Amino acid sequence: MPELPEVEVVRRGLETHAVGHPIGEVEVLHPRSVRRHVPGPTDFVDRLAGATPVAVHRRGKYLWLSLDTEEMLLVHLGMSGQMLVQPTGKPDEKHLRVRLPLSGETELRFVDQRTFGHLMVDRPGERQDAPAVIDHIASDPLDTAFAPEEFARALRTKRTEVKRALLDQSLISGVGNIYADEALWRAGLHWSRSTRGLSGAQVLELVGHVQDVMLEALEVGGTTFDGLYVDVNGESGYFERGLNAYGRRDEPCGRCGAPIIRESFMNRSSFSCPRCQPAPRR
Repeated sequence: MPELPEVEVVRRGLETHAVGHPIGEVEVLHPRSVRRHVPGPTDFVDRLAGATPVAVHRRGKYLWLSLDTEEMLLVHLGMSGQMLVQPTGKPDEKHLRVRLPLSGETELRFVDQRTFGHLMVDRPGERQDAPAVIDHIASDPLDTAFAPEEFARALRTKRTEVKRALLDQSLISGVGNIYADEALWRAGLHWSRSTRGLSGAQVLELVGHVQDVMLEALEVGGTTFDGLYVDVNGESGYFERGLNAYGRRDEPCGRCGAPIIRESFMNRSSFSCPRCQPAPRR
């Protein structure tokens, strides 16, 4: 699933190509892609017709286009979603789900192989700068409003594993499996360490590594690990080459040379170094 760096790359692309261009007659080619828009596909199309994006924002893994109608077009990429900018008339992609024509002979295309992603139109919530539906999503580690000390205090009150806490979008948003593993490797912490046993200094160090690894990924367009994530121009990111833990099972650790191991975690995989990140005693 695209995480914060990948979604930010897409946001920047949409900001460049969509802002200031009125939306034409939208086509919903697969209703599942607008399933979260409760009034239905017809209402979705009607509310976007003629609206003009005036800004593009992001919180964690969510991005949205603020419209001149005072509503917002929310985009969640899910597992395989792509927001592409294409010239009008270019042949459709195999998994094209929603087409949003723009002025200037271009269009936005929501392409989603697995149809876990979705689009919806929403109004501002309690936090007026974001759609109401994501009011519960916490600030992300690259947000100027993010307060590391507050996050550290909240995390240490949880009785859970440190990786579960990093993936808890109500605590900190935008962190997924890849960047959690990378930050934990840098911090020398095993994913199953108890949050109760971490000091405030350890949590702040971990947050610093989360921020650093995400900024480094942003510089090279994010991580294209399964071939599904691309930017608005269809180009892949290159941070896979800089991964130290995730997906590197049996490869030597870049610090100590021990083979990276893979362990089952929440029906997914967690990668770590058994020497640099020793598992806690049970």
